[in-house]
Amino acid sequence: MHPPRQFYRRGLNHLQSSASRSASVTFVDVRKRFGFRSISIGRWVKADERDRAAGLFYDALVDLMAILQGPETLISMRGALSFQYGIGGRPGISAFYDPSARSFSLAKNAGPGSIAHEWFHALDHYLAEKVFSDAGRDMYASEAWMQEATPIPHPINDCLFACFRAIMLDENGEGPSELVRISVQVDKEQRSDYFSQPVELCARAFEAFVQDASISNNFLVAGTKATAEARRGLYPMGAQRERINAAFGDYFFALGRALANTGTNS
Repeated sequence: MHPPRQFYRRGLNHLQSSASRSASVTFVDVRKRFGFRSISIGRWVKADERDRAAGLFYDALVDLMAILQGPETLISMRGALSFQYGIGGRPGISAFYDPSARSFSLAKNAGPGSIAHEWFHALDHYLAEKVFSDAGRDMYASEAWMQEATPIPHPINDCLFACFRAIMLDENGEGPSELVRISVQVDKEQRSDYFSQPVELCARAFEAFVQDASISNNFLVAGTKATAEARRGLYPMGAQRERINAAFGDYFFALGRALANTGTNS
């Protein structure tokens, strides 16, 4: 039997070893702290696998919360998000978001770096009806923006739209960004329609934003810099990456401050 894979974690308030601190963390603690609607564990998950995953997941969410400068209610989307571990796995997929159930899932042997991507899918989906007046329940905010849905006027929404512009448009805001052009080309080469979808473009851009933060956790995010996909340009690069990171920073700062001012029960 192979030993459990070790994950790298470095950042603020990590003077105590995450391995020793997380050893006593359970998924009950995860649900209580972040307010998930529910947490379900697969029947084939062994106790040691469950407990190790709970600690890694807890650390990843604590780090994500710190990077986004927001409260716990942001992570669970005001209790709208559910979480599953070791349930409903899909071949070759270590994590996925199910919009019909508003549920984020990690496979039993989840690979590193998948949380940030799938969490942003959940946020993108959650926000659609909050920032557009005519977005359907199945739509994502990034899709609605691309389809020129009717925005709900609000300064924080404007910050989100600035993120979408930085990801999907060039610096002048008149044509597709380099990230979009490369993603379209790769889809053509592979005869697919995946990398160029707005929801995937934005999730990969969010991954890059999280990986560039001063807090590092490769269970939370990995692969936006040195992987084959990154070398192809399927993650933002250079000046565009800087613009996207700045836009995300402005958005989450404004969102976190608003959530803190309104409280978690509003």
